[in-house]
Amino acid sequence: MSEECLICKAPLVYLEEDKLMECAICRKKENSKTSCENGHYVCNECHTKGLSDILSLCLNTKSKNPFEIIDKMMSMSFCHMHGPEHHIMVGASLLTAYKNAGGRLDLKKALDEMFRRGKAVPGGACGFWGACGAGISTGMFISIVTGATPLAEKSWGLSNQMTARALSRIGQIGGPRCCKRDSYIAILSAIEFTNKKLGVKMESHKITCKRFSKNNQCIKSRCPFYKEK
Repeated sequence: MSEECLICKAPLVYLEEDKLMECAICRKKENSKTSCENGHYVCNECHTKGLSDILSLCLNTKSKNPFEIIDKMMSMSFCHMHGPEHHIMVGASLLTAYKNAGGRLDLKKALDEMFRRGKAVPGGACGFWGACGAGISTGMFISIVTGATPLAEKSWGLSNQMTARALSRIGQIGGPRCCKRDSYIAILSAIEFTNKKLGVKMESHKITCKRFSKNNQCIKSRCPFYKEK
């Protein structure tokens, strides 16, 4: 059970109200509801440092399977058990698999846009906003590939339908959050939706979680990906 506070590994604490926090890494001050029991706070930017390394992975893989792609991302040194990096990784893995499966897309441009949008969703959105960032990331994916805007008709509807489907599945499992579980559920929802609505068939495979031992709040048998060793 090694992953809680990035500084001291102590359990995280979620406050009822925002408090001015100083990032223990970059010393930036901002309001947040999250710190560890010892008072350490790490801002979203520091939490996702190194995330740009996934660009090379996405641009050089031929995989049509977003599960395969995101699993490689999750094994990279920048990725933690939980964190806002997943809000970008889900959409990036889907964009990459979509392109490789025959979807028409300028992948580099799409990934750059995914980074900009995904970074706007803070850590803890699942609990504080009632909308998991992994689920929101699938809506961003559909929005990017269909060119949706607030004034669009069909693409606007598809983007919101996608987010709703992913969030519904994530919510049905219940909490506490697990960024790995929620990412897998979101991607599975997007694979099915993209095939049905856009006619692009990405590949998939059965997921068995290999990281549950790092999650202090693992729900075990309630998780569809849990298999005790």
